[in-house]
Amino acid sequence: MTEQSPALDNLSTETRSFVPSAEFVAGANVSGEWYERAGVDREGFWAEQAGRLSWERGWDRVLDWSGAPVARWFVGGSLNVAYNCVDRHVEAGFADQVAIHWVGEPGDRRDLTYGQLRVEVCRAANALVSLGVGSGDRVAIQLPMIPEAIVAMLACARIGALHSVVFGGFSPAALRSRVDDAAAKVVITSDGQYRRGKAAPMKANVDEALAGAESVETVLVVRRTGDEVSWVQGRDVWWHEVVEAQSDSHTAEAFDAEHPLFILYTSGTTGKPKGILHTSGGYLTQAAYTHHAVFDHRAGEDVYWCTADIGWVTGHTYIVYGPLANRATQVVYEGTPNTPHEGRHWEIIAEHKVSIYYTAPTLIRTFMKWGADIPARYDLSSLRVLGSVGEPINPEAWMWYREHIGGERCPVVDTWWQTETGAIMISPLPGVTAAKPGSAQRALPGISAKVVDDQGVEVPPGGGGYLVLDEPWPAMLRGIWGDEQRFRDTYWSRFAEQGFYFAGDGAKYDDDGDIWLLGRVDDVMNISGHRISTTEVESALVSHPDVAEAAVVGATDPTTGQGIVAFVILRGTATDHGTDTATTLRNHVATEIGPIAKPRQILVVPELPKTRSGKIMRRLLRDIAENREPGDVTTLADTTVMDHITTGLNKNTTDE
Repeated sequence: MTEQSPALDNLSTETRSFVPSAEFVAGANVSGEWYERAGVDREGFWAEQAGRLSWERGWDRVLDWSGAPVARWFVGGSLNVAYNCVDRHVEAGFADQVAIHWVGEPGDRRDLTYGQLRVEVCRAANALVSLGVGSGDRVAIQLPMIPEAIVAMLACARIGALHSVVFGGFSPAALRSRVDDAAAKVVITSDGQYRRGKAAPMKANVDEALAGAESVETVLVVRRTGDEVSWVQGRDVWWHEVVEAQSDSHTAEAFDAEHPLFILYTSGTTGKPKGILHTSGGYLTQAAYTHHAVFDHRAGEDVYWCTADIGWVTGHTYIVYGPLANRATQVVYEGTPNTPHEGRHWEIIAEHKVSIYYTAPTLIRTFMKWGADIPARYDLSSLRVLGSVGEPINPEAWMWYREHIGGERCPVVDTWWQTETGAIMISPLPGVTAAKPGSAQRALPGISAKVVDDQGVEVPPGGGGYLVLDEPWPAMLRGIWGDEQRFRDTYWSRFAEQGFYFAGDGAKYDDDGDIWLLGRVDDVMNISGHRISTTEVESALVSHPDVAEAAVVGATDPTTGQGIVAFVILRGTATDHGTDTATTLRNHVATEIGPIAKPRQILVVPELPKTRSGKIMRRLLRDIAENREPGDVTTLADTTVMDHITTGLNKNTTDE
């Protein structure tokens, strides 16, 4: 009988570790004792976290899991999410504290205090009510990163309407599918948006999307660029005309803890987006708790900056709900990181004395490609915590981030979570954890996660497999909008017998039992019977000093089943020497993680195909690796990237 192969091979190792300073530990919000406390009385721990919020009515029961996989948290409790994010801080005497330092891409700026934010949210809530929006109605929002986007979300929360935020770069077809699925009554958009220094139309795309959309009664338009727009009489209204005419007082009504807060659509494997549904009390509890614990945030002292867009869940939880519930002062930036120059982020950090900075590995690797000399020109000494979100961060990018942005003194918190989980699930704690480059390390206090094999049995230290969540958590999704069967099939069917939520991600334990994310299991390659994660091979490539970024796919191979094909972007200082570069990098991978992971082929490219949220589209790279015509490219941030790659590869072939 042959020995069963592991669910996922564990190939790479990491021995570097960084202990938080004694000074940081002494002042940290959270201590190691929180793990023990949460382990002894999990529901009591979550009740304590919920107690950080203001409740109109206390709950009768912390958790009802009898309807699994749909949970009910803080049963019988009621609260208003917007009141918790705005009003209670004003009532506590912090009306003059800045809530948002907003920086527009062209250089315009606005500071909104909590007092001013309350006025804006009340007026917007009254405006929505005047347009016939009530509790349970759906409002679609497609706006740039401007204050009105945050105000609109909070106004919906205030009146009990569900918001469905659609990323500003999405196509009319993507917007229409989301509007129709949620049967949105109102759409909030702007005349245009600024991208890379130029004004781009937005309302024109919305008009195209909404042609014949039966559910939409009103389109509320924010003036941003001042460009002329077409107007549909009886449907379209200007934000400044409707909102600014409203009263600045509005009494927030308390809603049940399980009242729906928002729908956020995430791409589905079938092509039809999934409307992830989140509710109020549990979501806000975990959003506020994780923001407090993971970022060690101190109200009134820190200046916090999450670089995400509100079109993604990171923007929902760590720009709007978590930070504002914790009375944060935060930077919100409208534009791209290289407009008008590649030092824009560091300029903003220096100007606003940002102390907590939360961004994506994709952007960190872009900064690496641009060169360490750029951040070196700016005073980044105000920073004290750095965060990473969106995908596994490779160790070399982690080290670069710590050294060149964090001055080798800032803890780096690499966070794992999803649209579906609502808030951070696995992360180091900056005042507790000895951080390892590239590892999310362990589930937060109150959260339970495991790495299991095909049979749902937990793998031992050093083993790889599937990441599952084996206990309910407050911010968990409550379903897929209008499709409960898809909810059960997508997340709960793989380990139905055990009752595990399966995240779709591969992971491994190191010898200490810390968790390392290995990317989507869809991205696992089967090389001569070995199941190898694309993430590990990519990390090995990026650890070479010449490589800025890498993407790896498995391509059909007659001998090994699949062969590893790597696409690499070289750092600005490196030169592509054709076959010599490929040989050097192939040997480097073999040295780092073993001959089995040696790429069959290495292709140097100028860019990688990425979605607007920064995720690499490996499907398109597989098409190239297997000599197919690339499929649909409409979701790419830059649809010309595939042309650049093809041109670059043809040049490479000629050179060799």
